[in-house]
Amino acid sequence: MVGFRRLVSIAGRWGGAVRWHVTGTAGAAPPKRALMRLTLLSASGGALLGLGYSAYTHYDINNTQLALRTARGAPPSQPDYDKLNIVPTKTIVGSLNVPMELVLFQYQTCPFCCKVRAFLDYNGFSYKVVEVDAVLRQSIKWSKYKKVPILLVKTEKGYKQLNDSTVIISILSTYLLGKNQDLGEVIDCYPSVSYVDDDGKNKDEILNKYFLMYQNLPADRVLAKLSDERRWRKWTDDTFVHMLSPNVYRTVDEALQAFNWFANVGEWRQHFPAWEVSLMVNVGAYAMWLIGNRLKKKHNLKDDVRLSLYDECNQWTRELKRNGSPYMGGESPDLSDLAVYGVLSSIEGCDAFKDTMDHTKIGIWYYRMKNHVDSRKGTVAA
Repeated sequence: MVGFRRLVSIAGRWGGAVRWHVTGTAGAAPPKRALMRLTLLSASGGALLGLGYSAYTHYDINNTQLALRTARGAPPSQPDYDKLNIVPTKTIVGSLNVPMELVLFQYQTCPFCCKVRAFLDYNGFSYKVVEVDAVLRQSIKWSKYKKVPILLVKTEKGYKQLNDSTVIISILSTYLLGKNQDLGEVIDCYPSVSYVDDDGKNKDEILNKYFLMYQNLPADRVLAKLSDERRWRKWTDDTFVHMLSPNVYRTVDEALQAFNWFANVGEWRQHFPAWEVSLMVNVGAYAMWLIGNRLKKKHNLKDDVRLSLYDECNQWTRELKRNGSPYMGGESPDLSDLAVYGVLSSIEGCDAFKDTMDHTKIGIWYYRMKNHVDSRKGTVAA
């Protein structure tokens, strides 16, 4: 709710600026662009706060403060999943044979959802996708946890609900280490810990979410490399992902360009009513432009936010060069490669991505990763 109150405050200040724009210059006709923006604002003012908060949670900005009570499986009030009547947007058929059915509730361009998909595709999982409506979020109305991604796992012993991209990946990675183990037992290796923070608020966290639970450490896994993998996965969540919003939504025009790309790649027009798509694109772009500017200050980014994005990309490529390997995992990608690739892929159609490819050397690694992941992922079922 802190994020929502701040959004209300921002919207109030924006409203004041609009009132000044209307009354401050007597007799002057507003420019065409300004008039268009003012019309959009008037038409959708009531939806701004709701969609803005939805978009805010879309990017899982407070990733380190997630409420993960459901990560261990079924809470007492868990719904009857068999009666949810889940209609997938698409079904991916992969080569991996595991005794479970996966349903991923996502936003197509959410960086944390992209991170989960990169992992699933690289490992050849089959899974169903449910594209969540960013305005009403009806498809996750059944869940107390209101962020994405949510992974619903159906096994021979029933359903399990997994939340948070890092937890999802760690649990499934641990499961793949020994497919004969029960998924519920793996989930129990990631308990949620409740605590009170310095502000007196109750928090829940999974402290070991970056760890894999090895029964016996494989001969090809070196402890130092495992530590590096965890460190870079954490860097992705705590630092790298926060470069995206201030860059993607750097200006109103860039925000609108980004949301139109989101609509196309997410196939919004095929899945949602036209009025809802228009609302998500126009109001979402303005809301995220406001939020992006606030996040620039929160994360102490440079005045030219592109430079902060370039700095982090350069840090990643310098480490790759130091390792002398095509991937951070060596000759093949590890979980940190998949995490960084997944997050960066979420902005592939945006101006910020093109600028990053032009001004850093990360593109060599990125497109190598893209080819590797794409070659292993399943096909879309007819």
